[in-house]
Order: sequence, then structure tokens, then C-alpha cells
Amino acid sequence: MERRRRIDTISDPAFLAELTAVDNAELRSRRAMCTELDQELSYYRRLVHGRIDMVAFERRRRRGEEQRSLVDALPDILGDTPPPATGHATVLLRDVAPPDLPHPGRRRIDYLLGDDVLTRLETVEDETLDRFDVALREEEREVSQQRAVVHKTLDALGAELQRRYRLGLTSVDELLDR
Repeated sequence: MERRRRIDTISDPAFLAELTAVDNAELRSRRAMCTELDQELSYYRRLVHGRIDMVAFERRRRRGEEQRSLVDALPDILGDTPPPATGHATVLLRDVAPPDLPHPGRRRIDYLLGDDVLTRLETVEDETLDRFDVALREEEREVSQQRAVVHKTLDALGAELQRRYRLGLTSVDELLDR
């Protein structure tokens, strides 16, 4: 049997079909899968945003607006102060614990987030930097779309758990038992 990606499993209409017939343990298992996937996608998205900020820094450096090297600027790029004109929220990576990620190399993002690309950022041609920026932004959109699916699914699962609680079909202790 072919193993499906969790996002494909969660996106399948059958995942939410006839939730009223699913037992509480299965409902909690599905919710746990969605929560774990959301944490993984959130982590990836933060990493992508950090890389987008690094590309934006490199563009500013090439225009003469920055004199520091990428390595020297990393604490500011990934720190508490937003870099100028990035167009999105600051990414705080220092205090983010990485989730237990499944097998590396399985997604395009593994290439986009690779350190080898970052070590070459100052030396790549402008066209390559442009392609990297476009790829990162496409990946950010894809990850955000996947997170939206996960959140919609979590909402549906949560609504079913709330319905069961209101009707007395489960106990508070059972709901909190994760």
C-alpha cells in the first residue's frame, strides 16, 4: 500500500466524512495528526520567511544599502527588529524548537532551506537570486495554503468534539486526554 502524505490524507473529503460515526479515540487521533502537521508546516513557514529575509538583505547589500556581510547581519535579520522593507512580519527563529520532521529530502523546501544555498548567496548571479526568491515565495504560498486546509480540518474536528461534549457523548477528562 502506498503511503500518502499527511496533507493529502487530511485534504481527502473522506477524512471528515461522517464524523458522527467515528469513535472518540479516532477523532482525537485525527486531531493529533492535524496538530502535528500544523506545527511542522508552521516551522517550515518560519524558515522560509527567514530565507526570504536573507534574500531581501542580499538585494539591499547589492544596491549598496548594506555594508555588512550576510553572516554579520544574521542576528539582525533573524532577530527581534524587522529588516527594512521586507514586506512581511519578522521571523523569530531563535526560540522555535524544530518539530520531529519526517525523512529529510522529501520536499522541494529541503533544497530551498539548505545551508549550502545560503553560503553561496553573496556570489550567485542576480538571475539566480531572483529565481531563488520566486521559489521561496511560491513555497511560502503553498505551505500557507496547506496550513489553511489543516486549520479548516481542525475546526471541523473541534466542532464535532464540542458537539459530543454538549450532548454528553464524551467527558471533559476524555477530551483533555491527548
